[in-house]
Amino acid sequence: MFSDKANKIFKEVIDTYHIEDSVDQSFSNPYSKESQLLEHLLYRKCWIDTVQWHYEDIIRDPNIDPVGALKLKRQIDASNQDRTDMVEYIDSYFLEEYKETVVQDNATINTESPAWGVDRFSILALKVYHMNEEATRENASQTHRNACQTKLNVLLEQRVDLGTAIDQLLNDISEGNKYMKVYKQMKMYNDDELNPVLRGEK
Repeated sequence: MFSDKANKIFKEVIDTYHIEDSVDQSFSNPYSKESQLLEHLLYRKCWIDTVQWHYEDIIRDPNIDPVGALKLKRQIDASNQDRTDMVEYIDSYFLEEYKETVVQDNATINTESPAWGVDRFSILALKVYHMNEEATRENASQTHRNACQTKLNVLLEQRVDLGTAIDQLLNDISEGNKYMKVYKQMKMYNDDELNPVLRGEK
């Protein structure tokens, strides 16, 4: 099942990141773009999410240097762009994968594309990892650990439900019962022509 493959890769990414546990560490993708494209894309997607997760932790430091915070905000913006680009790459993979599928006359469209489901799936893997850390943190109170374990149980249930939904969506697409229609991102704030501040207008 796709969800099993994705979860395995997400765990691999998150475990690998936390060996060094630094947003500045180098990135290496163990999956070949030529022979393992889907795995390559999933690994890269989760790595971007993992680094950004830790960017978001750092920028919330109440004592952060303002200059450093601005630099980090720019890094978060760039990471967000990378994240949405990867969603489009993954959707392009699925469009190619199912391009020969005969769409049934009564086929319907989903509220989101498969890759946006994958986006939530990747971030959910990070929530599970870090909530488990809190649920087992030895220097936390038992009350804290119990509360986090309760939240972790919900996240684990959510992961099963989301994985099942993604698998079902892909199966429906493969059988022509649903069809993909992907709208490319139309972000305006990064565009020199669409953002009036970048355009130089006051």
